[in-house]
Amino acid sequence: MSELSKAYEPQAVEEKWYAAWIDGKCFEADPSSEKEGYSIVIPPPNVTGILHLGHVLNNTLQDVLARRARQQGKEVLWLPGTDHAGIATQSKVERELKKNEGVGRRDLGRDKFLERVWDWKDQYGGIIIKQLKRLGCSCDWSRERFTMDESYTKWVSHVFVELFKEGLIYRGKRIVNWCPVSLTALSDEEVIMTPQRSKLYFMKYELADAPGEFLEISTTRPETLMGDVAVAVNPKDERFAKYIGRKVFRPFPHAEIPVIADDHVDIEFGTGALKITPAHDKADFEIGLRHNLPIIDVLTPEAHINCPEVPDLHGLDRFVARKKAAAKLEELGLLIKVEEYENNVGFSERAGVPIEPRISMQWFLKYPCVKEAADAVANGDIKFRPERWAKTYAHWMENLQDWCISRQLWWGHQIPVWYRKDKLEALKGAEALDMADFQAGDIHVGVDSPADAENWVRDEDVMDTWFSSWLWPFATMADVGEQTPTLKKFYPTDDLVTGPDIIFFWVARMIMAGFRFTGELPFKNVYFTAIIRDLKGEKMSKSKGNSPDPIEMMEKYGADGLRFGLLRIAPVGSDIRFDEAHVEEGRNFANKLYNACRFRQMAGDDSEWEELELRPHHVDIMAKLDELTVDLERAYGEYRFGEVAQLLYEFLWNEFCDKFLEAVKGDLRETATADARNATLATFDAVMSRYLQLLHPYMPHVTEELSLRMGFVEEGEFLMQKELPDEPLLEGLEQEGIDNAKGVAGAVYEAAGRLRNLKAEYKLASRKDVTFVVKPSVDWLGEETDILALLAGSKEVRIDAAYEAPKGTPVALTPVGEIYLPLEGLIDVESERLRISKEIESTTKEVAKSEGKLGNASFVDRAPPEVVEQEKARLADWKTKLAQLQEMLAALA
Repeated sequence: MSELSKAYEPQAVEEKWYAAWIDGKCFEADPSSEKEGYSIVIPPPNVTGILHLGHVLNNTLQDVLARRARQQGKEVLWLPGTDHAGIATQSKVERELKKNEGVGRRDLGRDKFLERVWDWKDQYGGIIIKQLKRLGCSCDWSRERFTMDESYTKWVSHVFVELFKEGLIYRGKRIVNWCPVSLTALSDEEVIMTPQRSKLYFMKYELADAPGEFLEISTTRPETLMGDVAVAVNPKDERFAKYIGRKVFRPFPHAEIPVIADDHVDIEFGTGALKITPAHDKADFEIGLRHNLPIIDVLTPEAHINCPEVPDLHGLDRFVARKKAAAKLEELGLLIKVEEYENNVGFSERAGVPIEPRISMQWFLKYPCVKEAADAVANGDIKFRPERWAKTYAHWMENLQDWCISRQLWWGHQIPVWYRKDKLEALKGAEALDMADFQAGDIHVGVDSPADAENWVRDEDVMDTWFSSWLWPFATMADVGEQTPTLKKFYPTDDLVTGPDIIFFWVARMIMAGFRFTGELPFKNVYFTAIIRDLKGEKMSKSKGNSPDPIEMMEKYGADGLRFGLLRIAPVGSDIRFDEAHVEEGRNFANKLYNACRFRQMAGDDSEWEELELRPHHVDIMAKLDELTVDLERAYGEYRFGEVAQLLYEFLWNEFCDKFLEAVKGDLRETATADARNATLATFDAVMSRYLQLLHPYMPHVTEELSLRMGFVEEGEFLMQKELPDEPLLEGLEQEGIDNAKGVAGAVYEAAGRLRNLKAEYKLASRKDVTFVVKPSVDWLGEETDILALLAGSKEVRIDAAYEAPKGTPVALTPVGEIYLPLEGLIDVESERLRISKEIESTTKEVAKSEGKLGNASFVDRAPPEVVEQEKARLADWKTKLAQLQEMLAALA
């Protein structure tokens, strides 16, 4: 043993041990190992990211799984890395350029701008990795990957080329989600539908063949009126049957447009007649295709009006134009009314502004291996935890839309398509591009540029960031076409820990990519973490100011305290209500553990596991450690991480410290025998050394420190590399003997608790000169009275089967018999009677007050049900207390 300081200082300990693990190469996976492989890939955080509580939860869970697997004797690969985060990174660099140099990316040009992005990445991109190390994450940092690494980039291009040649990737003009700030297309999953208070505008269009007769329509977007090419009604709607096939006048710019019938029109929405603007609404676009309608785009990429024919709207921001268009309609006598309207509006996840449905030429992917991916989850080959997310996944897989994979950015994986210069204009204007254009030699699709590169122009777009990250489990382990030892040993991976908000972004797509490019599923289990909310139930975010800084909390409470405090409140399938007090409890738990070990050190190190005379409390605590081991195995198997933390907490705090350590204090006094002392110290060491192993995945730093300082591991060894023993502590001991010892210890602990309560009732909690007299109901009590007296905080527990208690002597019924508390010389009986009588008087008033409330029909009928139930519980508590006080007074009669 080496002496522990008086107080635990987590920051110094954590820094020391993390450096030691790195120096010892403790996290590095050996693919040539004969051990069973275990692998997990980190959900790559954005290279722009900094640690937040969601990262803490997600990565601590992964670290727990990795460290636990090492303890089980497995060869573990936890593969880390970061994502290039196309939109987020480019936006950040562009903002800095504008702020510091007053230039934009187009001022620099593509190559120069990308140099600046790489410079930024090299300078700032590793912040979150350093923070994960501060948390104690045992990733194999020698294998750290970045989605823009050269070898990874080849994978991305290879996958594009392969899928293109299969006919699954094509370029076409479609309505896409357009971000007018980032100036790029977005997938449906990158759009956050948000409830909004909008306005519904009711207007009328004059019939071309009946001047003075109007068709009433409704819309939330009068600013796109200039792009109207038709008015649609439902063919089943009898109100509008007479209008179908006729024409109406679009107010501005003035034009005749047809009235068409389409089943898509919702009869119940607005007036039942819908203006059709194919360039600015997905449903309108589909209607336009069915009816061969023209497409008129009246918005710029920045969402400003582009309609010179209406000069007072041309150039205006869309929302300014909305009000102006409504005013123009009113001036023309065509605006009927405006109503408040609740609807869902799509917002760009990154830019936080409403997206625009926009007609745009983009690259699309028809998903591969859809059936295999759906079946893998449906038949349990891939298990989702909690299971309910499997239904969400299945629903999405049944309703797949082609994935828009191109983005109008410069930072990212550039589309590996080249256009012949002499065909460029024709290709740009084409409605679609696919394999036919490739076979005709008009486009080149390949990982490498064409041989005569000077005659070709590369597509400027890059691929959606998720198009690279869907390859993450296997593209991080091998180059294209390779079967590396790492891939053979560690793929498929075992577990994936992620948030349910990216089931579609990432999880589903990884499963499809895994089947398509490896022929196997990419992982076997997916654990979906909870959403962390504040105490009010609001989702945490920096903008709301309710998201604490994990680094500050680690400085204050230690990484182990943060890890344990957060995981202890992480139930399966439920959101987490976070309170910093939970992290403080984690720190207090680390201190409790540290102080327990320091208490042991102060007793010396002369313990030997030979010829021990074990008493029931020794056997009991070892049996409970063995039970804990079994319970933890079950909880881990069910991915119940919060339960694991609670089991570990309760064992140390309740069983080991509050019971066992209190029971053995007598064994460590100078008056104790050498045998008693040796049995206690050996038991402490056996239990604590095993317990530190069990706790290690949750609190790796403090357990590593204490294991070395207590002599449980040798200098130069690491607890994290030590396998959990297969045999229980009490291996070889008859179960009957174990059960008997547990029964004795349990009865003594319960009896001691009742005696402490009895002392407290008579205000004697601090008195140590109390003597208890027991009429025993068990024949072994004589061997345990010293322990019982110690636990009860008394001078003596005397056995007297013939004891005749004086009238009024308090008594407790316990598992070991009736135990009396003679009060002579301990209290002033008359003063005690007076005190209890006053308490009875005030308690009686509370009972009467509560009964009065509950007897009042007005209160019972009008108060919320939970308030009434609260009052009923309050009355029951007061009545219980009153009965106890009356018994105490009677005992003193």
